[in-house]
Amino acid sequence: MLMITTDFIDEKEIEILGLVSGSTVQSKNVGGDLVAGLQNFVGGELKGYTEMLEDARKEAINRMIYKAKVLVADAIIGVRFTSNTIAQGAVEVLVYGTAVKFKESEQI
Repeated sequence: MLMITTDFIDEKEIEILGLVSGSTVQSKNVGGDLVAGLQNFVGGELKGYTEMLEDARKEAINRMIYKAKVLVADAIIGVRFTSNTIAQGAVEVLVYGTAVKFKESEQI
């Protein structure tokens, strides 16, 4: 499925189907938190958290795409990400955009 951050697709006529979103909440285990705490103390990338957030983004995208497919969308425009801390070590990742359908003559 085509996903773009712009609010339009050049030279394409579209029909707006509506808002679609996907989210997930992920957390690290206690051992991962201890290692991250030590790494944070000495500096550097927290690789466990980086991997966790990458997995969370992928899951959120998959959930958003599923909702767009239910609407029989051809693309999602205006895609945006946000994240929020839910609890210590737990983060919500949310992705959202506008599901659109190409007009008949505009199929890619």
